[in-house]
Amino acid sequence: MLVPRGDDTSGGVAVLASGGVDSAVLAAELLRDGHVVHPIYVRFGLAWEATEEEHLRRFLATLAQSGLRQLVVLDLPVGPLYDAHWSVSGVDVPDDGSSDNAVYLPGRNLLLLAQPSVWCALHDIHTVALGTLKGNPFPDSTREFFDELGALVQRAMGHLLRVLTPYADLTKAHVLERGSGLALEHTFSCIDPRDGRHCGHCNKCAERRRAFAESSLEDVTHYAHV
Repeated sequence: MLVPRGDDTSGGVAVLASGGVDSAVLAAELLRDGHVVHPIYVRFGLAWEATEEEHLRRFLATLAQSGLRQLVVLDLPVGPLYDAHWSVSGVDVPDDGSSDNAVYLPGRNLLLLAQPSVWCALHDIHTVALGTLKGNPFPDSTREFFDELGALVQRAMGHLLRVLTPYADLTKAHVLERGSGLALEHTFSCIDPRDGRHCGHCNKCAERRRAFAESSLEDVTHYAHV
């Protein structure tokens, strides 16, 4: 079982759902394990989010389990913080030849957990899960960061909150294989979408292609550029 059941999961597990493969498979696995799942999408105002959210809603609609709760959408615009950053402007998006550092979004997980932490406290949810993978190089993706954030929530609101990353020892290819049989064509990994599809040439599309190639699954993604 991905997340052991106990008193802190009695109200369910909040899953930070981005529409990508990792969080989609995570939500599905938690449902299979019998957990109540509260999917949360944080809308930052990033260039790809309209397409991403549409894919997320389509994927969630394929999960028939009774434990799935309605998608919660929280708005936290980062335009005033990021200014002309490529993630907001859509200009000079890192391509398939760029490094992982090129797609770093400053404070991404800190921002991603801020409002959901308060939502969890207000709704008596004590566990929140992310699809963070093995080898994530960014400082707000470490076990220490997530533990300290949980402690901060308890200090700030008197609310016990566990921040779990069940896939922290897995690669994206491994997660894809765990999601075999799911409607993975409705997951979305692109940062430069074209007409509602994966562009096929950005950093994240390249990562998705590699993961499918390393897995035992066929890549069912519709890319604008093959």
